[in-house]
Amino acid sequence: MVRRAPPDDYIFETLMPDLVGHDRAPSAFLVYLKLWHACGGPGRRGKGLSLTTLAIETGLSKSSVQSAIRRLTRRGLVAVRRASPTAIPVYTVNAPWRR
Repeated sequence: MVRRAPPDDYIFETLMPDLVGHDRAPSAFLVYLKLWHACGGPGRRGKGLSLTTLAIETGLSKSSVQSAIRRLTRRGLVAVRRASPTAIPVYTVNAPWRR
């Protein structure tokens, strides 16, 4: 059983307005919340999820999920590892504001 960490207040008070309002990327916010939930919060073991699974579980298109992952990775909110170029990515959620 994965222990779930409730989202920090920072996510709703700062990150949501920044991603949704400023960056105009609500898909990035949805994907971040989904990954937070799937991984059990930041600093926990990574979770392997395909783009198709993320798209289905968030209600977004695959290309929107890809764009969101790129944005989240660039901002250091998510780390992505792949065993090979065609392997299912393993995502780890970061919370840089906790440092």
